[in-house]
Amino acid sequence: MILINLLPHREAARKRKREAFFASLGVAALCGGVIAGGMFLWYAAQISTQQSKNRLLQTEITKLEGQIKEISTLQQEIAALRARQQAVEDLQADRNMPVHLLNELVRQLPDGVYISTLKQENQLVSISGTAQSNERVSELLRNLGNNSPWLTRPELVEIVAGNVALSPRDQRKVANFTMKVRLLRSSEVQKAAAAASGAVPAVPGASAASASASTPANKT
Repeated sequence: MILINLLPHREAARKRKREAFFASLGVAALCGGVIAGGMFLWYAAQISTQQSKNRLLQTEITKLEGQIKEISTLQQEIAALRARQQAVEDLQADRNMPVHLLNELVRQLPDGVYISTLKQENQLVSISGTAQSNERVSELLRNLGNNSPWLTRPELVEIVAGNVALSPRDQRKVANFTMKVRLLRSSEVQKAAAAASGAVPAVPGASAASASASTPANKT
């Protein structure tokens, strides 16, 4: 017996395919939504974690900035205390500067040179006096510039010819001079001595020779 299907099977097949397509489309949309929601939640969690880290870093940075300000203040206070300490040490060392000045002038003053006035302003010393000749003044300048550890940079300001009456009939020509010299502080002398000892090697007998060379002659 032959059976003949008169129903519209093609329409039914297309309908089934259409329903299956929409069903798969819905499943794909649902899966896409779930994946998108999961990614959104994951990124939101990462952003929240990073923001927490940023807040923590900002808090630590603020603390460090405060500590840096405190350190800067402490450094300024330390520098001020060191400056005060150096000033006190300089004042203590400067108390002996007139002693060193007079001692060096006695040692370095050549024969035939006489000092009439002596004036000190801070570390600059003005010397006025009389010498038997210009050569004596030059010798004094050399002695002050080369032989004294406490005096440096002597400068001749003025030299004028003059006469000195030893008696009513005996007059001699002299040289009236004015010069300036710088008096060193104890700290400067110590630094110069340390630099000299580090730069110049020790030579046997050199100290004795220098001591004998720097021994002043008797002043007249």
